[in-house]
Amino acid sequence: MKKNTTVCGFCRFLILLLPAIVTVESSIDGDRDIKRSDFPDGFLFGTATSAYQIEGAYLEDGSGPSNWDHFFGIGGNLTNRDNGFIADDYYHRYMEDIELMHSLGVNAYRFSISWSRVLPKGKFGEVNQEAIIFYNKIIDNILLRGIQPFVTIHHFDYPQELEDRYGGWLSPLMQEDFVYFAETCFNNFADRVKYWATINEPNLFVEMAYVRATYPPARCSPPYGNCAQGNSDVEPLIAVHNMLLAHAKASKLYGEQFKLEGNGMIGIIVHAFMYIPLTDDKVDKEAAKRALAFNVAWILDPVVFGDYPPEMRRYHGNELPNFSSDERALLRDSIDFIGINHYSTIYAKDCIYSSCSCNDSSCTKGNDRPLRGFVSTAVERNGVPIGEPTGMIRFFVVPKGMEGIVLYVKQRYHNKAIFVTENGYSSPDNEDASYQNDLERINFHKSYLSYLVKAIRKGADVRGYFIWTLMDDFEWSNGYNPKFGLYRIDHPTLNRIPKLSAGWYRDFLSNTSSVDIVSSNYISSNERDLAY
Repeated sequence: MKKNTTVCGFCRFLILLLPAIVTVESSIDGDRDIKRSDFPDGFLFGTATSAYQIEGAYLEDGSGPSNWDHFFGIGGNLTNRDNGFIADDYYHRYMEDIELMHSLGVNAYRFSISWSRVLPKGKFGEVNQEAIIFYNKIIDNILLRGIQPFVTIHHFDYPQELEDRYGGWLSPLMQEDFVYFAETCFNNFADRVKYWATINEPNLFVEMAYVRATYPPARCSPPYGNCAQGNSDVEPLIAVHNMLLAHAKASKLYGEQFKLEGNGMIGIIVHAFMYIPLTDDKVDKEAAKRALAFNVAWILDPVVFGDYPPEMRRYHGNELPNFSSDERALLRDSIDFIGINHYSTIYAKDCIYSSCSCNDSSCTKGNDRPLRGFVSTAVERNGVPIGEPTGMIRFFVVPKGMEGIVLYVKQRYHNKAIFVTENGYSSPDNEDASYQNDLERINFHKSYLSYLVKAIRKGADVRGYFIWTLMDDFEWSNGYNPKFGLYRIDHPTLNRIPKLSAGWYRDFLSNTSSVDIVSSNYISSNERDLAY
C-alpha cells in the first residue's frame, strides 16, 4: 500500500504522549513479596523532587523570575490559577523535609537546582551567593544523614531573562548559558555530589512547551493550537537539538575538570513510556518499535551513538537538524548513565498502512492525525483499558511496562548503567480527604518494583530507583490537583502529613514491610510492634 505522505512535518514526527482517560479497572500483577534484599548491594533507593515544584520563595534572597514565574504571572494555562510562588515552601522547610527523608531510610535524594535562583540573569549577571549557601546546606545535611545527593541541573525551569533575550532553547546561545550554569554548579558542589543529570526529559518538555503550549514559553501552531507565536512542526526539533548539544558540552566539561575529584557520574534523563502493539498485526508491532525510537531513542541515540535514530532519519529525512562531525564526536558516549522516568505503558497503532481517525480505538483525546513516525496511540483495546486509571490523564497502572522499558534500554544501549529516576502514582481525582490511606500507591510501587527486579535478573545494569515524589507538590500545568507524594501537604498550614505509603517505604527499606495486595491489608512495623 502506498505510504501516506500528506501528513504535516511534525505530525509525521510526534508521538502522542497524552492518551485519553478511561474508567474501567484492571488488575495489578507482579511479585507480591518484593523486598529490598532482592536488589543488588549498593542499590540507591530514594525520593525525587524538583526545585520549582517545591521550593517557593520565588523572588527571595536574590532569586530572579523564572520562565514559570512569568508564565503564571500572566495567567498561564491553568483554570484554577495555581502557581509555584509558594509551592511547598521547601526553601524555608528544607531541614524538616530532610528529616522526613532520613526517617524513611533512603540512601539517595534526587533534587534539582533552580537556575534562576543561582543565576537570576544567566551569564549576564552575578552568581547569587545566597542560593549557593542554600544548596550547600541541603547537600551537607543530607550527606550527614547518609543520603547521597543526585542532582539534576535543569528540570524545566530557567531564568526568564534568557527567554526574553534570545528565545531560550530555540537559540543556540542557550547552549553556552547552560554550560555556564552547569560549571557554576560543578565549581560549588562537585566535591560532594557524585551523581549528576544534565537535563530532565527534553522530549516531554518540548512536547508541552512548543506543541501543546501548556508549558512556557507556550508556543504552538495549527492544528495543535492557535498560539500567538510558534511552529509545532519545527520548534520541538530545534529545542531538543540545542538541549542535546548543551548536555554534551556540559558533560565534556565535567569529565575534563571535575569528574576525577569524586569519581562521579553524569547522564541525561528521558521521559519513557513503554509502547506495545495495539494488535498482533506485524504493522502494529513495527509501530510500537517506531514509537520507542521516536520517543526514547530521539534523546538517547545521540548521547550514546552520536546521531539521531536511523528510524527517524528514514521517516523524517532532512527535516531533522544535522550534527556536524565535531558535534557527533562530542555527543558520542557523553553519558555515564541513562535516567528513565517511567510511569505507564501505551498501545501503538500503525498509521502507514492503516487509517487513523477519531472513529477508531487508536484515536487519542483531542487528536485525529497520525503522529510521530506514523504512529497513533491508544489506552484501550476492544473496550478494555490498558491498566487502572490514576489521577493523571496519561498514566495507567501497567507494572510489566517497567520490565519492558528497562530491557529495551538495556538492549539498545549495550547495557549502559540505568537509574529509574522517577516512578510514581497519582491518586485519582475523586479520592476523598482520607487519601493518605493510599493503599493503591503501595500496590503500585510493589508491583513496579517487582518487574524492575525481573529486568535486573535478566542482566539489566540498574543501579537506583527514585519514588516520585517525597511530598505532594506543584505538578506544572496540572497545579496541585495530582497527588504523587508519600506525604500529604495541608496547604492552609503547609504541614507534612505522612500517608500510609510513607510507612510502607520505610518498612520496605528496612526489609520489614508486610503487605497483602489482594486484601489491601497493610500493617506497618510500628503497628505490629504495638499489636504484639
